[in-house]
Amino acid sequence: MNKGILLAIASSTLVAAPVLSGAEAGENYAKYCASCHGKDGAGHTKAGRLLKVRDLTDAAVQKSFTDAVAIKDLTEGLQDKDGNVQMKPMKDKLSDDEIKAVVAYVRTLAK
Repeated sequence: MNKGILLAIASSTLVAAPVLSGAEAGENYAKYCASCHGKDGAGHTKAGRLLKVRDLTDAAVQKSFTDAVAIKDLTEGLQDKDGNVQMKPMKDKLSDDEIKAVVAYVRTLAK
């Protein structure tokens, strides 16, 4: 077999990112996000009300942030103006691909 073809096959295999299923993203959302944002994303939980989380089922709320901002917020976490943790960072719990999948899952919650 031609060395160029082998190199192309090997390169394409190494570059391909793992594809996460919606079920896996939903499981990660349920595990790490639902306690505040609720299973449906509306934020009607005790913690959600306390932290004043945004209603992720509201299309206007969804339009108010980009995927890049959501990925950054999930990766790094959020703090209020006084430095109090509003959302813990997920960078030590989820891979970059898992975080992107959770953002894609959150986008499905809008009504």
